[in-house]
Amino acid sequence: MFSSLRVRNFRLFATGQVISNTGTWMQRVAQDWLVLELTHGSGTAVGIATGLQFLPLLLFSLWGGMIADRYSKRIVLMFTQSAMGALALVLGVLAVTGVVRPWHIYLLAFGLGMATVVDNPTRQSFAVEMVGPADLRNAIALNSAVFNLARIVGPAVAGLVISLIGTPAAFFLNAASYLAVIVSLYLMRPSELRLAERIPRAKGQLREGLAYVRSRPDLLLTMILVFFIATFGMNFQVTTALMSRVVFHTGAGRFGVASAVFAAGALCGALAAARRGRVGMRLLVWTALVFGALEVGTGLMPTYWLFLLLLLPTGMAVISFSTAANSSVQLGTASDMRGRVMGIYMLVFLGGAPIGSPLTGLIAQDFGTRLSLVAEGAISVAGAALVAVLVARARGVPIRSYLRRTKLARATA
Repeated sequence: MFSSLRVRNFRLFATGQVISNTGTWMQRVAQDWLVLELTHGSGTAVGIATGLQFLPLLLFSLWGGMIADRYSKRIVLMFTQSAMGALALVLGVLAVTGVVRPWHIYLLAFGLGMATVVDNPTRQSFAVEMVGPADLRNAIALNSAVFNLARIVGPAVAGLVISLIGTPAAFFLNAASYLAVIVSLYLMRPSELRLAERIPRAKGQLREGLAYVRSRPDLLLTMILVFFIATFGMNFQVTTALMSRVVFHTGAGRFGVASAVFAAGALCGALAAARRGRVGMRLLVWTALVFGALEVGTGLMPTYWLFLLLLLPTGMAVISFSTAANSSVQLGTASDMRGRVMGIYMLVFLGGAPIGSPLTGLIAQDFGTRLSLVAEGAISVAGAALVAVLVARARGVPIRSYLRRTKLARATA
């Protein structure tokens, strides 16, 4: 499960990333909570703030992947993490002095997204340079688990910090958390890195990355499935806050508890993913179907405690899906294309948030938070079913045979 942690550079990197990514997601939740306070519970305003944070990924992710292929990933990460820490510090100062306004949050969220454009594909593809071929799959799984687990653990910690200390503290803690990854990168031994060949500056490199994905049906179908789930299903940073505050009328404390339960399920899913050997499209389809069905169920739970109960397997399902998708994409990509392919992956994984987050907030405000969760889950199920049909047709097998655990299905998964 943890074999790649024997490598010193990767061990340093993973430690720093756990702290830094957790702080990043703390800020995102604290940011949403602050917007709710400033706008008197506007779901649309929360969606706009989240959407602006991910808008740069929609616009510039391909360029971020190209930078990852051109320059030293270790140096690039030092710059991006420093920029993110500075933005968090500014927001903390604005919040603690009481002068913060929604437009400040919108502007800083967009700035954080600009740094993330370069940071995400660089960070994802950097794992390959830290470990050898024998530990590559495990390193990718653990790196993906760290990224996705922080996406869940961060909100849990943020809810507790907001409840006990106050919203500005979450921003200051996030700013400090970036020091962990900067120090870990500085302490690495460059001689032990297995550096990928850097591509020279040339025209047409973005088109080359897109053409590469189009020529690979396995990568293309994975990207399509990730887009459906990430854009329309993975908006829990918005829906959990709204379910806690609007539906069940709880405070920040119980919002933190809900996020912590979701994180517990995610931890189980992440550890299972690190142990998993082979990853195939059938696994992606099944985890996406299960996640969508569970999300529909969370929207229908009549009480806060039943809502918490269903969040546990939902967290398991979403981490299992996202980790398997990330691993399959990286393992199926040539080393000189990995940065650009991961730029495309991050585009579909996070770049759809400017569509999904405002839409979620709008549905929640106009038709109710419960309906927004049910709609998200239903779209996720529909997307997974569509991809399953396309894969089954491409491989010439009946859809039922493809999804069942039969010899035929195992042979074509």
